[in-house]
Amino acid sequence: MIAEIYISLKKSISDPQGLTVKHALESLGYKGLADVRIGKLVKIKLNSKDKKTAEEEIDGMCKKLLANPIIEDYYFKLKEE
Repeated sequence: MIAEIYISLKKSISDPQGLTVKHALESLGYKGLADVRIGKLVKIKLNSKDKKTAEEEIDGMCKKLLANPIIEDYYFKLKEE
């Protein structure tokens, strides 16, 4: 089973990297951009065959290490190999 974890800053948190990318894209001629937010994608291959156990493990990993719950949101998808 493969977990794809998407982590991004909460909407209420300023994203200076996203702002820099937005300005760079606009300077390249891409107009009409409302907002650009930068995030992380983490892929983890699990040996677990049980989806419920895998979900609990990934959620625990996110809460304890992968995401900062004060400033970041996360969600994940599980895929069979």
